[in-house]
Amino acid sequence: MNLKRGLGGAGLVLGLMACHSTDQEAQPEQLFQQPANFPQPIYALDQNRPTVAGVALGKALFYDGILSRDGSISCAECHNQAYAFTHHQHDVSHGIDNQVGTRNALPIQNLAWASDFFWDGGVHSLDLVPIAPIENPVEMDEKTTNVISKLRASARYPSLFKAAFGSDEINGPRFLQALSQFMLTMVSGNSRYDKWVRKEPGGTLTDDEQAGLTAFRTKCSGCHTGELFTDNRFRNNGLFIQGSKDEGRAHVTELPEDRYTFKVPSLRNVEKTLPYMHDGRFYSLEAVLDHYAENVQRTENLDPLLMQTDKSGQVRLGIALTADEKRQIIAFLKTLTDDQFLRDPRFAVQ
Repeated sequence: MNLKRGLGGAGLVLGLMACHSTDQEAQPEQLFQQPANFPQPIYALDQNRPTVAGVALGKALFYDGILSRDGSISCAECHNQAYAFTHHQHDVSHGIDNQVGTRNALPIQNLAWASDFFWDGGVHSLDLVPIAPIENPVEMDEKTTNVISKLRASARYPSLFKAAFGSDEINGPRFLQALSQFMLTMVSGNSRYDKWVRKEPGGTLTDDEQAGLTAFRTKCSGCHTGELFTDNRFRNNGLFIQGSKDEGRAHVTELPEDRYTFKVPSLRNVEKTLPYMHDGRFYSLEAVLDHYAENVQRTENLDPLLMQTDKSGQVRLGIALTADEKRQIIAFLKTLTDDQFLRDPRFAVQ
């Protein structure tokens, strides 16, 4: 779920969504938990609250290659739980027939707090996110209508849909709602940092980590803000323009002011989600901080936060960071690793 998006099948599914099913008989379960230090979710949980059967169906679909043209690529191919559901050690993800795209796979975590999805924000509803990788020719290369036909013909899925929705009818809305229900349960909010914030057992930070938090709040929180560690905006962070010359959000909006801007990713579990940036060009947190400290380029639409004017009137690109600050910030970032989330058996393939 990481490449340039075409929503050729969205019209069909949007039409199906217009007749949103209301016959779900399963009682709502408390499968979605909001951490005490998190803001209110954005997703309309009252319209598609996770249930035990719905999440089980979504999980089955997430790990099943039936969503792809030849059965070889599942969602989990590019979203591995141990690495916060990213494509570990792949700069850009590989899809069907070993084809290669242009963007790095973003983590799947805390999606209930997102309103725009993918690096370019090309999808505005979690319920429509799966269409993009399914119909992308270098990811799953399938049609959503074909997926529904295959699910209807399978021996496995009618009973799972009946358990989740009260009848064995398999259609677009139910298919997408089930995947959303599973992904909504992927809440990462139990890192050592979270325990420190909530004053819970195990919530201790070393002196270096606390110094890193102070430096982070001063130097990095303009973009990576709040308990989600992202402002969910689209920014140009001054990377060298290379390779595919990806124009980011402008690919969707066609606005010149959006050229080379990309979604600010969350830093939760960032220790595990390498490589970094939209094209996976950096393989260490040290390389990321070196970029911000020394290598920011004055490219078109560079974010103003990365252009600071000093007392002499000279513009300095990037963020001034000492070697100690870099080391301490990285120490702090590692406190955002949520081992419980990365190992939670609820999300693991059976």
